[in-house]
Amino acid sequence: MTDMLGLLRRVRRALRRLATEPRYISEWTMRLWRPSGAFQPFNHTVPNRYPVIFRLAAEAVSGTVAPRILSFGCSVGDELFSLRSYFPDAFITGIDINRWNVALCRIRLARARDRRLRVAVGSSTVNEAAESYDAIFCMAVLRHGALGADGVERSDPLLSFADFARQTSDFARCLRPGGLLVLRHSNFRFSDTPASAEFDVVARVPHRAGGARTPLFGPDNRRLPDAVDEEVIFRKRRG
Repeated sequence: MTDMLGLLRRVRRALRRLATEPRYISEWTMRLWRPSGAFQPFNHTVPNRYPVIFRLAAEAVSGTVAPRILSFGCSVGDELFSLRSYFPDAFITGIDINRWNVALCRIRLARARDRRLRVAVGSSTVNEAAESYDAIFCMAVLRHGALGADGVERSDPLLSFADFARQTSDFARCLRPGGLLVLRHSNFRFSDTPASAEFDVVARVPHRAGGARTPLFGPDNRRLPDAVDEEVIFRKRRG
């Protein structure tokens, strides 16, 4: 009886959130729909989530006039507006696979009336032009939250290194020479990919003491139990 009451309470709470919280709807859309090409099914986002990384990236592109920036997996737009405060003259594009997220983001953009911000639905960057961005941010996207559960020893079939390598290779295609690739909380290391040969590490950022660590997996999709990845900002080599 107690278990049944607990279940009913959880169902009522979920229904109430579905009726009142648009972001919760977005997350459940991804869990149930699971579109092809999706990486992270969860929808957690907060404003200015990575202030140290954003500041370092802004310093690294400070000499670029009106830089073009991509937020890959922009969710409902918190990252877009956060990046605007660090890159006041930039043209910033957000891409997200979740149509609910993009719809909510567009409402926010309409209110902001910022013509240098735009958002589009997409699962990858294949439709973006080559060498079209000065910086690409991919924060807590190339990962799957369920891989942090106890006992998980392989990333596949939830997520494969091949998919990670394919997407980061296309990021490299989209970046101009000298452009920045900013990665955080991925389940794989960029240094293990073929594309990393085109880049130099610009910044390493230690993980917050006591914070949850994103589990890392190797090119064979096997867990790397003692590995730590603090390389965050990479610059595409010129020439």
